[in-house]
Amino acid sequence: MDETREALEFDVLFVGGGPANLAGAIHLMNMAQKAGKEIEVCLIEKAESIGSHSLSGAILDPVALQELIPDFLEKECPIEQPECRDEFYYLTATGKFRLPYTPSYMHNSGCHIISLSKYCTWLGEMAEELGVMVFPGFAGVEVLYEADSDRVIGIRTGDKGIDKDGNKRPNFEPGVDLMAKVTVFGEGPQGSLLREIGKKLDIFEDKMPQVFETAIKEVIEIPESSPFNSSNTTVVHSFGYPLGFDTKGGGFLYKMKDNRVSLGFVIGLEYEDPLFEPYQAFLSFKKHPLIADIIQGGKVLQQGAKTLPAGGYYTMPRLALNGAVVVGDSASMLNIQRLKGVHTAMKSGMLAAEAILTALDRENYSAETLGAYAQSVDRSWIKKELYSARNFDQALSQKGVGKFITIGAQYLSGGRGFVDPMEIKKDCLSLRKLNNATVSQTVSPETQDLDGKLYLDKLTGLYLSGTSHEENQPCHLNIPDQSICVGECFDNYRCPCTRFCPAQVYELEEDPDGSRRLKLNPSNCLHCKTCEIKDPYENIIWTCPEGGGGPKYSIL
Repeated sequence: MDETREALEFDVLFVGGGPANLAGAIHLMNMAQKAGKEIEVCLIEKAESIGSHSLSGAILDPVALQELIPDFLEKECPIEQPECRDEFYYLTATGKFRLPYTPSYMHNSGCHIISLSKYCTWLGEMAEELGVMVFPGFAGVEVLYEADSDRVIGIRTGDKGIDKDGNKRPNFEPGVDLMAKVTVFGEGPQGSLLREIGKKLDIFEDKMPQVFETAIKEVIEIPESSPFNSSNTTVVHSFGYPLGFDTKGGGFLYKMKDNRVSLGFVIGLEYEDPLFEPYQAFLSFKKHPLIADIIQGGKVLQQGAKTLPAGGYYTMPRLALNGAVVVGDSASMLNIQRLKGVHTAMKSGMLAAEAILTALDRENYSAETLGAYAQSVDRSWIKKELYSARNFDQALSQKGVGKFITIGAQYLSGGRGFVDPMEIKKDCLSLRKLNNATVSQTVSPETQDLDGKLYLDKLTGLYLSGTSHEENQPCHLNIPDQSICVGECFDNYRCPCTRFCPAQVYELEEDPDGSRRLKLNPSNCLHCKTCEIKDPYENIIWTCPEGGGGPKYSIL
């Protein structure tokens, strides 16, 4: 494109509308106002509105929120349940065993159940009230650098109105160059801009590879007469069935307002069986008697999926660059041991804001000056939390009963375990080839009892996510070599993308003559990025579609 692009200049640009960036923007504006300093702050979000791409397990440790907004209750923070009363189970195929002892890191006393979508919407409104310019529907597609330098000076948003063939439609609008003295990257897990930064600036050098889990989640309206509505329990966690000992993951169910529950299932993407299908495991979990008895007679109101960064401390990238910082899930700050990351994300954004304000005062935006942020993280409770869980995901990845011995060892030793650090392997390297794979025991879609109301097929669940994209636009899923997909990948793994995608984006088609092709349905995409992470050939590159596309979560 050779059009002259509009360029807008700001003091600080936040890329991404999640808890980390929203908390950072609010904290920055509060501090600037107290100091009598006028600054221009912009926040962009690829979703149609703030909160509509936010999907979470929805238990909030309020430690960062209390610091940011001490009177959050008076300001009508959208809390679904003010108290968490836990039950923790190991599941067999038909039975359950309630654990007599729940590890301290799993205790949720003092935490709140929230809808992350509502929560981010609320934070976004507060940011706007403070003067932050919030622009939803704008996707960052390119990082801008100072000429002949590694200094980040902003980002470019994507063009709108380009058809599938790359031609301009009548509604064409060129992307905008958003320039800033400091850019804050809070894109969430597997951010496409951070991926490019990593290639250019080696921010993951000497770090262990990032690893992820995929979460599938629903909000279900249950009958008012359900015993769960009147029970004292608000939080149920489980492990075991349908995964067993060797595949990490588990389920959760949280009580919400208005006879609703938040239900989800999380699966580690290091699983080995190429025939395994996470969505079918999710359905099997829903049909376990423990869960089925609670949701019986209910109706799914909304469904969604996302990936979670699980590697933690040893996978965190370099946090401060020339002209930029990295926060939240983009910086792998989720505490997988506690199954929480909203509080750490918010705190990281707030610490970044403090370093940024100093940089603005000094008019110095170097990695050295912004490095005060990384130093603050290292001195904060973020470091304490993540360091104590630094080998937890690795311990969880062990096979059989050895898993529990290793988990116990790292827990009792403050995170060290038997070996420190424990090895981490990329998720894309874990699949066994079919000639060596154990046949999956997961129930096939054809035999699942789906009713279209409580137990849904993928496409019905997709419909309830509100997902939509402009159909006539370039495909945002780049597959450099499709011959690998229908040849080598089919022979070795039977195209696992057709199973691990929770939204049926990938379909394998076969002609009568035996030739195959991979059909893509990019308009189905939930933006979870499981495909880019799990593909055994790293042959799928996820890029941002036109801004405003994707899911439209409101209660997840």
